Amino acid sequence: MLGGAIAGFVGHGYTYIGMDHFALPGDSLAVAKRQGRLHRNFQGYSTQPDCDLIALGVSSIGRMGATYSQNAKTLPEYYDAVNQGQFPIVRGLALTRDDLVRRAVIMALMCQGRLEFESIELAHLIKVRKHFATELEQLRALQESGWWSSSHRPSRSLRWAGTSSAAWRWCSTSTLQADQVRERFSRII
Repeated sequence: MLGGAIAGFVGHGYTYIGMDHFALPGDSLAVAKRQGRLHRNFQGYSTQPDCDLIALGVSSIGRMGATYSQNAKTLPEYYDAVNQGQFPIVRGLALTRDDLVRRAVIMALMCQGRLEFESIELAHLIKVRKHFATELEQLRALQESGWWSSSHRPSRSLRWAGTSSAAWRWCSTSTLQADQVRERFSRII
């Protein structure tokens, strides 16, 4: 169904931004995609770079640096925390160094449709082929079925050819207790 939707929108002059997003060629999202400066956050694709997001409201998700937090999922629980003068955060995750590398890889694939190894290696001081040796081996099956392809420099980049997210788990986050997240959040504010 997604393949049909992509063909239909592209056939009517829209640019495929990624996942389930389309824009006319002159739209700021399409321009950002072409220029390699497209970003993605909890709300979808954006022309704005990543930034801290403060979660406001029931069940909302925030991102502060290398942490994610989620507010209470029910109104009574949310109001109870707020009425007690507390942040209504009920859980959070602190990303490891490995998680940050993987987040950068996922964002590159989701936003640009490709991964330039050199940019990841310079930003995170790793060797992509070594760091992701197991995952790259697993990608061979996807390559054979046409889901991704190597660019003209096969050892230096990947190009995402598929339209859905990867089927393997990329993150190894550590869970934070709600009070740890509240404490970190308090220090930032």
